[in-house]
Amino acid sequence: MSLTKLNLVSARVLGVAVVVASLGLGGCATYSDEFATINSRLDQLDARVQNAAQSAESANQSAQQANRRLDQIESRVQQLEQAPRRQPRG
Repeated sequence: MSLTKLNLVSARVLGVAVVVASLGLGGCATYSDEFATINSRLDQLDARVQNAAQSAESANQSAQQANRRLDQIESRVQQLEQAPRRQPRG
């Protein structure tokens, strides 16, 4: 082969390598955008989970307070049931 043909073959190979490399790097940019979107969605889900956990904790505290009130009422009802009956006045 002559020197010109070798240079032409080398130039073609180099050109193909540059095109392949640029397409490969372009694909990485697309993945970067997708990862950013996924991370944003994960952050939103994390915030929702945290809100749900706080709501559940608040509901749990309210339920415990309601149970304590019911226990107080129950003991009072039992006292009233065990008390001697009064005679009506009249």
